[in-house]
Amino acid sequence: MKTIKLGSSGPDVFPLSLGCMGMSRMYGDADEAESTATIHAALERGINLIDTGDFYGQGHNEMLIGRALKGRRDKALLSVKFGAMRGPDGSFVGYDGRPIAIKNFLAYSLTRLGTDYIDIYRPSRLDPTVPIEDTIGTIADLIKAGYVRHIGLSEVGADTIRRANAVHPIVDLQIEYSLISRSPEAKIFPVLAELGIAVTAYGVLSRGLLTGSTPAQNDFRRNMPRFANRERNQPLIDALATMAAQRNVTPAQLAIAWVRAKGASIVPVIGARTRQQLDDALGAVAIELTAADIRALESAVSADAVVGTRYPEMLMKHLDSER
Repeated sequence: MKTIKLGSSGPDVFPLSLGCMGMSRMYGDADEAESTATIHAALERGINLIDTGDFYGQGHNEMLIGRALKGRRDKALLSVKFGAMRGPDGSFVGYDGRPIAIKNFLAYSLTRLGTDYIDIYRPSRLDPTVPIEDTIGTIADLIKAGYVRHIGLSEVGADTIRRANAVHPIVDLQIEYSLISRSPEAKIFPVLAELGIAVTAYGVLSRGLLTGSTPAQNDFRRNMPRFANRERNQPLIDALATMAAQRNVTPAQLAIAWVRAKGASIVPVIGARTRQQLDDALGAVAIELTAADIRALESAVSADAVVGTRYPEMLMKHLDSER
C-alpha cells in the first residue's frame, strides 16, 4: 500500500488514520475489549497513525491506547491533541496553550500512554490569550528534549498556520472535512499546499450523519445542530446511499473515497469503534473516483444544502478555522 508523507518533514503514514475518540464514551457506551481489538486490527492491516486527545474521556482514551499498544508501540505513530479543558461533568470549559500548561499536559499524556515520546503533538484549538508562537515554540523545545517528534495543528485558520509554521515546520493540520463540511477549501487548503503541510481530515462521515447514525441518549452528537436537524438533512443521507448502491459500495466507503480523492496529501481519520466499522472503512482505499464521479457526488450531496453548523454555537466560537 502506497503511503502518504505528512508534510515536507513528517513521517510516512497509511492512507487512513484511526481516530479513537469514540472509544471513550463520546459517542455513547463503547466496549473496551472490542476497542482494543479494533486498534490491534488496524495496526495489523497497516494503519500506523493513531489519533487521540488527552481530554477524550478525561484521560481514559490515552490509557486505553496505552494498554492496547503494549508490545506494539513500534508499529504506531501517536498523534495527540492537548489544551481542551473539561469539568467533572464532562463539559468543555476552555483551552490552555500556555507553555507551562503544555509541559504539564505532555507529562500526563506520556504516563497514560506508557511511552517516552509523542510522534505528533498539537494544540486542540487556538488559545486566544496565548500567541501561537509561544505555543509552537514550547513544543519545539520539547522536540529538542526528545519528548516529541513532530508538530501538528488543529482547527486553525490560514494566518495562524503561517505564523506557526514560521516558528517550526508543521507536518499536518487536523480539520473537519467531508462532503458537507467543505469550508477549508477556500482559504486554508491553498496555504497548506503552499507550505507543504498535509491534512488529517476528521469527521469525514460528518460524525456518522452521512451514514444514517442515530445517537444514543448518552451520545454527545445529540447536541450537534446537524443531528438536531436530522429530518431536514435526510435527503443528503438518502442521496449518498443511492449513489453508493449504484457503485455497489457502502455510503461510508464512498464518502471516505471522496475525501481521499480531493488531495494527495489528505489522510482521512476514521472513527471506527469496531472491527466491522474498520473493515468497512478500509474498503474505501480501493475505490478510485473520476473527476465526473466527484462532480456528481458534490452535486447530489451538496455542502450548501446541509442544515445546521458542525458544532453548537458555543463551540463554533472557538474555531479559529471558521474566522
